[in-house]
Amino acid sequence: MDARIAEHRTAGVTLTVTADGAPLAGREVTVAQRSHAFRFGCTGFEFIPLANGEPDSAALEPVAERWLELFDFATLPFYWGRFEPVRGRPDTARLRRCAEWFVERGCLVKGHPLAWHTVTADWLRELSNPEILAAQLDRIRREVGEFAGVIDVWDVINEVVIMPIFDRYDNGLTRVCRDRGRIGLIRDVFAAARETNPQATLLLNDFDMSAAYECLIEGVLEAGVRIDALGLQSHMHQGYWGEEKTLATLDRFARYGLPIHFTETTIVSGEPMPPEIVDLNDFQPEQWPSTEAGEARQADEIVRHYRTLLSHPSVQAMTYWGISDGGWLGAPGGFLRADGTPKPAYHALHKLIKDEWWVSPTALVTDDAGQVRFRGFLGEYDISVADTTATVSVDTPGQAAAAVAL
Repeated sequence: MDARIAEHRTAGVTLTVTADGAPLAGREVTVAQRSHAFRFGCTGFEFIPLANGEPDSAALEPVAERWLELFDFATLPFYWGRFEPVRGRPDTARLRRCAEWFVERGCLVKGHPLAWHTVTADWLRELSNPEILAAQLDRIRREVGEFAGVIDVWDVINEVVIMPIFDRYDNGLTRVCRDRGRIGLIRDVFAAARETNPQATLLLNDFDMSAAYECLIEGVLEAGVRIDALGLQSHMHQGYWGEEKTLATLDRFARYGLPIHFTETTIVSGEPMPPEIVDLNDFQPEQWPSTEAGEARQADEIVRHYRTLLSHPSVQAMTYWGISDGGWLGAPGGFLRADGTPKPAYHALHKLIKDEWWVSPTALVTDDAGQVRFRGFLGEYDISVADTTATVSVDTPGQAAAAVAL
């Protein structure tokens, strides 16, 4: 697996340094990695109060520092029922400030989701189906337009496989999906997002890894709908998938030739959820503690999972679902315990991202042709000579050439 990671994620770089058009020979050059091309992501929901300077939010600063040590790709919540519980009064300003807070710290930001039958706006039920669809499309155009330049990655529609047959409670989107059909609704919502921000990266996201999702993707692509990336959810509350299942899943969805984002991953450090549970929402115990043995297991599985994802060339990003315990379903799935202390999984992932998969500042001396050579992960690098620094991107695995003119 490490050989596959090296093959798909690293490059042997020949860097040419010039000054006034001539090779800069015999000079010390410092190479320092600035970022990864692969996106290491996590939800950033809890930092909305901190970004907005709300009362008592200073307590979140240590958690934010831990977050920024690991991640560079934040997912922010746009669940319609919470974002706009009263029609015409969206929570735009707070979400935008939080998105800007992440961008100011060098992070890419994704909005999740623009359309979903769960946690959608209750007031949609008072409308007719054509009115619901019109409101949904208007909502997409509003958010994608108002956040353009700050959020340019979106989970456009979430969990469409189950959407038209969802029967736990009445909601506007299920009604419309029954009318329009899955593919028709996907076409509508992607068109609204695409026309509003043609440069945005638009994802189709689902938890259903069965053939039903494959059939849906095939139908959408045959209908001519442009999808920029496929979102695969992997909440492992019932136990770690393992390398074989993960790679088999990736191979099944990679055949569409689209980038893959692992959009929602959880690996618990407590007792796994009972295997007979079909809908994960049905298991919400009053307490679900993290255990010492579970934390050791989680750390091992986190390392194995990230290695597996990086070994597959189709995967472009991985989003973990919550840095702290007590998130979705109250699970002990975070890298931090409820008291904010880091678990072994935090240290294990930090070692991977910022040690094993990182080029720390390294001093090299140019040859007569003004060149130095190094091997590193795809991403951006700061190249410094004396007091001058320039940034280069390494985008292609294998052998790569880069140049800096000082």
